[in-house]
Amino acid sequence: MNKPLSPQPFDPRGAAAMFERYRRDDSPKPKQWNDTLDLILAHRSHRNFLPEPLPDGALEIIVAAAQSASTSSNLQVWSVVAVQDEARKTRLADLAGGQKHVHHAPLFLVWLCDLARLENIGRERGRDAAGLSYFELFLTGAVDAALAAQNAVSALESIGLGCCYIGAMRNKPEEVAKELNLPPNVFAVFGMVVGVPDPAANAAVKPRLGQAAVLHHEQYEWGEAQREAIETLDEKFKEFQKEQGLPDQGWIRQALSRVRGPEALSGRDRIREALNALGFALK
Repeated sequence: MNKPLSPQPFDPRGAAAMFERYRRDDSPKPKQWNDTLDLILAHRSHRNFLPEPLPDGALEIIVAAAQSASTSSNLQVWSVVAVQDEARKTRLADLAGGQKHVHHAPLFLVWLCDLARLENIGRERGRDAAGLSYFELFLTGAVDAALAAQNAVSALESIGLGCCYIGAMRNKPEEVAKELNLPPNVFAVFGMVVGVPDPAANAAVKPRLGQAAVLHHEQYEWGEAQREAIETLDEKFKEFQKEQGLPDQGWIRQALSRVRGPEALSGRDRIREALNALGFALK
């Protein structure tokens, strides 16, 4: 287990990591720091990978870490499909809107809300599993999958790998289910490309909202502190976009463009319809 360094006015490693994450002069300056925190705060999305396979045993390490995440009521209502076949990755890349990194990454993981396992167990043992038809259980599966995946991210980054989440697995969920041979009551929540990052791509830590926007004390509050955090991120995000060779539209414009209406959801506006088609009779 990592042990924090001895208390001091602030730990320079922690202060540097916090500044890199927020790009604010008033970023927190923690007194204690360790290698685990370094790893977590240094997270960035990688879409460019070296043309080499994952180290032997890496997939098993990743899955063990995922299974070490918390799971509601120990139901473990998630699964993951590891895709390495080139043709299948190409088809999934097309279903994800043509994202080339899905094809080029040596490993593509598809994280699933999996209610079929408990349904099958109940059927084989003559036990009722009617609770699976309630939205709560679908939400549980989606949350469990996210918790497992984020544990996997920390694990794979600790052994020198990189990744990027692919939400576009929800663009065409029925087609994804067919490609992966998913049974009824199983839904692809998101994908994840995994590989050895290409250092030439220069992926950077993406700035986040200042803590005043997301940290509320006792009760939620919309006020000047949150507005200031949003405006500051907008400017910092423009700097980040310029550094990465992206259009410098800022965070506010980019975020609002993604929620302007159903046409901006790339097919995800019909997820409820897709869930019904995939066997989720949710109440």
